[in-house]
Amino acid sequence: MELLKGLPWRRAFLAVILNLLALSLSTTALLGSYWCTGTQKVPKPLCGKSKATKCIGVPMPSDAGASNVSSQDVVHYSWETGDDRFAFRYFHTGMWLSCEESMEGPEEKCRSFIELSPPAERGILWLSLGSEMLYISLLLISFILLMVEMLHTGNPVCGLKLNAFAAVSSVLSGLLGMVAHMMYTQVFQATVNLGPEDWRPHSWDYGWAFYMAWASFTCCMASAVTTLNTYTKTVLEFKRNHIKGYDGSFKDQPQHHQCFIQQQISSYYEPQAKSLHSVSEGVGFYSELQQKVLQQEPELGLDEVLGQTIGEDCC
Repeated sequence: MELLKGLPWRRAFLAVILNLLALSLSTTALLGSYWCTGTQKVPKPLCGKSKATKCIGVPMPSDAGASNVSSQDVVHYSWETGDDRFAFRYFHTGMWLSCEESMEGPEEKCRSFIELSPPAERGILWLSLGSEMLYISLLLISFILLMVEMLHTGNPVCGLKLNAFAAVSSVLSGLLGMVAHMMYTQVFQATVNLGPEDWRPHSWDYGWAFYMAWASFTCCMASAVTTLNTYTKTVLEFKRNHIKGYDGSFKDQPQHHQCFIQQQISSYYEPQAKSLHSVSEGVGFYSELQQKVLQQEPELGLDEVLGQTIGEDCC
């Protein structure tokens, strides 16, 4: 069909790219543990053989080795006061884990963020995790529908339906993602104030995973808007091309034939007892009528074709 040559493939390709980008960003953010980063104020440990920095140095007396007094009985003095007695260790937190720098070595110590959150906020955190997973699932469904629409070019009406379902799926996933991000932010702020004493941060800020999650939401909504725009543009092209086809095909026919066709076309724009369920149903009517008259049954007379169309409508 000539209509397939005019389909907005650029918009469809842009919608697929934006959807794939949103899917990648949201999956990376969900698996990452850098939604929030900051420092924690903890007491410095005593310096030893395995710890020489960020610790409290204990001077040993010169005659400690010569005397019989053990090191445990020696009184140690430290001149560090105020914030000098504390160290600021780095930490980063995600939806699943909270990892912090270890004061004894270079490795990190990770704990479950669900266990660190206040008991009253854990239900909201589980809702946030569930919404985030649904967000990614709907993004995946929308991506599959858009790919099928681009590859399945045999039936334009079927492509319109796939396009509409992909747009609805993208919009729903975007709303779920926005709610999930806001709920996690609320839970983290409550954990900062009510969490365990040894975890509460001294200062914190949002990390790259948080901004990546909101960038994913932006790409998702942009993909939804682009898909809806493609759907609307395709439907308008259907209507315009079919109406032009009717005007060119029946202008030389008798007046009562032209009136019948015009009545059939206009009946889908006026209120009637049987409402039109979708725009694609009206597009199907146009395709069917044009096929019957112009392509499939050229040997029949126009009166017979119109009679068959009236009989099908009455049934």
